[in-house]
Amino acid sequence: MITHIVFFRLKDNSPEKVEVTAEVLRNMEGKIEQLKFIEVGVDVIHSERSYDIALITKFETMADLDAYQVHPVHQKVIEHMSTVRESSVAVDYES
Repeated sequence: MITHIVFFRLKDNSPEKVEVTAEVLRNMEGKIEQLKFIEVGVDVIHSERSYDIALITKFETMADLDAYQVHPVHQKVIEHMSTVRESSVAVDYES
């Protein structure tokens, strides 16, 4: 299993904007065959080191993760994220 985790810091981290973006991420569920698990979390601490949104996804193989990266539904999400994110960091690992 491959776990793909991304943290996003948004340009506008008002509660409304964060929830809109979290919903964009959640809307991938059930639309990408290779995506076996998705969880989207919104930060509740709001510390200086916090990111606004966490995305946790799981795939059976690296090939499935690669297919997800170029899937049209994910590409639409990337378009949205490129307009709203200030920064992001990611970790991918096998479990």
